[in-house]
Amino acid sequence: MSVVEFGGLCRALFRNDVGKPYHLDARKLAEMFSVFDKNEDGYLDREEFKMCWSKWIKTIVRPVSAFLIVDVQNDFINGSLAICNFQAQQKGEEVVPVINEALDTIKFDVVVYSMDWHPNDHLSFVTNVLKYPLHPTSPVKAEEAKTCDKVVYDGDPIKEQILWPPHCIQDSWGAELHPDLKIVDGALWIKKGHNPEIDSYSAFFDNAKISDTGLSRQLRQRGVTDVFVCGIATDVCVGATATHALDEGFRTILVDDACRGVCTDEIEKLKQNIMKANGVVINSTEVKSMVQGRDRRPELGYKLAMRLQETSQ
Repeated sequence: MSVVEFGGLCRALFRNDVGKPYHLDARKLAEMFSVFDKNEDGYLDREEFKMCWSKWIKTIVRPVSAFLIVDVQNDFINGSLAICNFQAQQKGEEVVPVINEALDTIKFDVVVYSMDWHPNDHLSFVTNVLKYPLHPTSPVKAEEAKTCDKVVYDGDPIKEQILWPPHCIQDSWGAELHPDLKIVDGALWIKKGHNPEIDSYSAFFDNAKISDTGLSRQLRQRGVTDVFVCGIATDVCVGATATHALDEGFRTILVDDACRGVCTDEIEKLKQNIMKANGVVINSTEVKSMVQGRDRRPELGYKLAMRLQETSQ
């Protein structure tokens, strides 16, 4: 298969659910071809195409999907850290019917619920700021710190921390998932932020990426290729989770209308960063056709090809 023929293959491959082809960037097309052209002769021989088929095309047309529902908990909706009280004034409860509709109508291979699960003495709580030593570079002194201030805690490593009201305390009402959120059988559960000395926004790692939750391993054990991320808050825990999903090599999709966030500018910045990293941002109405492999995005194909290149080196 020549470069020209590979381009024709990609134009047939990357189409939406009604058969309209997506635009293909010429540079990225050439980079994807080079991933499979191992001997660099400008042609995919039988063995090279077999690898292209088994490692790349099969994933694109038959993805294995995980629906990752991040922190749809009472405290973020109408409790101590309700996001409606922040700059964007978004209502966290609005994600619930969107998520429920997706769970009712789409057959995901894996469903994951993540939850903040903090002890009373967690360092992210503004009420605990005097309990942990601050680094000399901290822009705010402990005695003057208020909610939403950023401090720098001493330690190895030193840790930047935004201070929040006490929230999602283990076994409290605030830590419970919203009562109207649909819970499916056989889901994976990730509880994060239980180490009092470091915060954990992402469902994959703590904020310093020192320890992991085991989620990446569990998804790989189940053959997951595509991670659809939603929940609260877009520019905090959802964003950290999507970013780490990309870092871990998963084809990552942010379901925009199933998320609500804190700061308008930060929400937009997060979405732009996801797209720059070859993730995609979609509406929930587009999820089903992507899960079924009928809507095939070139960004995700490129992301997979680059991952294959990384892992083969």
